[in-house]
Amino acid sequence: MRRIDYVISYVRSLERSVAFYRDVIGMEVRIEGDGYVEFAMDNTKFALFERARLPELIGSNSGEAPCGEIGFIVDDVNAESERLRTAGVEILTGPVDRPWRERTLHIADPDGNIVEYAQKL
Repeated sequence: MRRIDYVISYVRSLERSVAFYRDVIGMEVRIEGDGYVEFAMDNTKFALFERARLPELIGSNSGEAPCGEIGFIVDDVNAESERLRTAGVEILTGPVDRPWRERTLHIADPDGNIVEYAQKL
């Protein structure tokens, strides 16, 4: 394996989560339909899938989808922090410099999935 091809988060409310990633995070919707929304990205696919449709996708007894994390590289974590605070988003951690030479901040999407912004130092 050489790279991640896609990341899909299973969400309770597709409408609410699409609004979060589109309006708060700033992503553009590329494809949508049948409980699936994919965002326009240059390096990989990032999509949301409606949890209520999981039995169709992975079996009738799929249970509760796991929580996950998605990370975005940005030029200025401090600027993103201010933009998110202004938008009323709760910052979970950061901005903080990490030992692995990144400045990070973490927020949560409407389903509790973690979103990290990272700036290379």
